[in-house]
Amino acid sequence: MSRRALVIGYGSIGQRHARVLEWLGLEVAIVSRRGIGEGRTVYGDLPAEHLHNFDYVVVANETARHADSLAGLAQMNFRGGVLVEKPLFAARRGLPQYRFAKAGVGYNLRFHPVVNALRQAIAGRAVQMAHLYVGQWLGDWRRGRDAKATYSGSRIQGGGVLRDLSHELDLATWLFGDWKRVAALGGRLGSVTVDSDDGWAILLECERCPVVAIHLSYFDRPARRAMTVQADGTTFRADLVANVLDTNGKVETFAVEPDATYRHMHHDMLADADSVCTLEEGCRIVAMVEAVEQAVSQRSWINAAAA
Repeated sequence: MSRRALVIGYGSIGQRHARVLEWLGLEVAIVSRRGIGEGRTVYGDLPAEHLHNFDYVVVANETARHADSLAGLAQMNFRGGVLVEKPLFAARRGLPQYRFAKAGVGYNLRFHPVVNALRQAIAGRAVQMAHLYVGQWLGDWRRGRDAKATYSGSRIQGGGVLRDLSHELDLATWLFGDWKRVAALGGRLGSVTVDSDDGWAILLECERCPVVAIHLSYFDRPARRAMTVQADGTTFRADLVANVLDTNGKVETFAVEPDATYRHMHHDMLADADSVCTLEEGCRIVAMVEAVEQAVSQRSWINAAAA
C-alpha cells in the first residue's frame, strides 16, 4: 500500500510539494480554502476525522498560518511526519506539544549539491570570512500575478524578503555554526511590496566564522544566489544559479534538476535521516530574524543570548 501525504496550502509552493511527493510514489491530498487540487482529494480545512489515514503532512500555507496549522496537527494527535515550509513561524513563539514521528522545516537548500560540496570542503578548516548573497525581482517570482497581491508583499501575512529568503540565514548556521551576534541595515527600501521588507544587509558572527555578511534582496535582475568563503588561503565561490563551485579558480559543475533539492529533502524526512532542519533549529532562525529587525530599530549589535 502506498503512503499518503496531505499538503496544507495549494499556492505555488504547495503545488510543488504535491508534484514532488507524487513523483516519490505517495498518494497526495490537499487542504485548500479555494477548493483547488487538480484532480486530487481536496479538504477545506484539516480533516480531523481522516487525519489518521495520512503518513506525512506538509504545511505549505501562508507563513502567518504555519503556527495554527502545526498546533492543529498536534491537537489532533497526528503521529506521522510533518514538514513545515520555511520560515517555521512569522514571529517567535513556543512549539506545541506533539507526538509526530518526525518534524522538520523546509530549508531545502541544505540538499543542494553545491552547498554540500562546499560544506565538505570547509569541514575542519578555519574560515575567516563569508559572504552570502541572494536576490530576485519579486515581480518575477509568480508569473502572471501582481507581486503586491501575493503574501510576499504583505507584512501581516508573514511576507517580506527576510522571511521569504531566510534560506541564507539557515545556510549560515548550517555551514558556520550557531550565530553569536548580529547587526543589520535594511527594511522596506523600495516599492515592490505593499508594506513588507524588501532588502537587507546583515552582519553575523558565527561559532566557526567571525565575519559572515548576508545580503537579501527582492530587486535583482537576473536572479542571483551565491556564496564566497575565505578559508586559510583558499577561496570558494559557490553559484547556486549556475550550479558551480569554484575553488581557487578550479571550477566544478553540478547537474541539478529544478525539484532535486525538494526530492532529497522529502526522502530524508520519509527515510528518517537527519539532515532536515529541525523544529528547534527553525525556532532559532525565527529568533535570528527578529534579532535582525531589532538590530535595525536599536542601531546596535544584538547578542544571540539576549535575542
